[in-house]
Amino acid sequence: MESYVERSPRPALAGVVRTAWIQRTGEAPYAQRNLPTGGVEIHLPIGGRPELVGPLTGPDIEVVAPRTTIVGLRFRPGTPPPLPTTLDDLVDQRVDLADLWGGPVDELTDRTALARTPEHALRLLEDHLLRELRRAGRPDPLVGAAVAALMPWRPVAIEALAGHLALSPSQLRRRCLHTLGVSPKVLQRTLRFQGFLALAQAGASATGRRGADGTAGIAVDVGYADQAHLGRECVRLTGLTPRRLLGGRIDRCACDHEHAASYQPFLAARRRTPPLA
Repeated sequence: MESYVERSPRPALAGVVRTAWIQRTGEAPYAQRNLPTGGVEIHLPIGGRPELVGPLTGPDIEVVAPRTTIVGLRFRPGTPPPLPTTLDDLVDQRVDLADLWGGPVDELTDRTALARTPEHALRLLEDHLLRELRRAGRPDPLVGAAVAALMPWRPVAIEALAGHLALSPSQLRRRCLHTLGVSPKVLQRTLRFQGFLALAQAGASATGRRGADGTAGIAVDVGYADQAHLGRECVRLTGLTPRRLLGGRIDRCACDHEHAASYQPFLAARRRTPPLA
């Protein structure tokens, strides 16, 4: 039976990793729809080769073989793992992790193949990432500030954001491309959609315009002009309409996976996000 379980990362990784997860497939191949999140992911099939999934700008349909267990880490936007290249070289790509981190990945692959449980394998992956992070420099702090400002809970113009950070729009774009793989505008659209999914997953009540409730109201709350605007962006980012993506339910995706751990950081950012000065 196919299953997918998320949890928060260990505390030492909470500033870098958004979610740790385990996926198991059943007796048939499983088509997994990976969506743009603004960050990157590491996918480690137990007994197989780990991959880095670069920043996505649209849906990535992955057919997972039967009886496969994958452990993974989903990174926050602006806090990628240490890499020998900039993220604009990895957009919409899957790369063997050994090509990026070298020989130690082979040891990680061997150790996770012998792990007692999938959770043990996931902890080994977290251990490996911690060692890599200790040898790496800090991510660009201005890009981190830009990511916080581009969360969907308040409207902000890219030009105004650049000025707030004492950068020109072209400087901000270049730094975002290197650290995020995408431009500030593309990130803003991605985060707005992630904000919609976070509120939907949490079963939030809409506080939008009078008469706009359910999906339409939540769309307005995160910054869409209306439900049609949400629909266009949903098709662009996921390949599906909101109804097909959510399976007719506003609080769960159509595949019936629970994503609360993924969206807790989004909802926490909503509560503490101050206005842009």
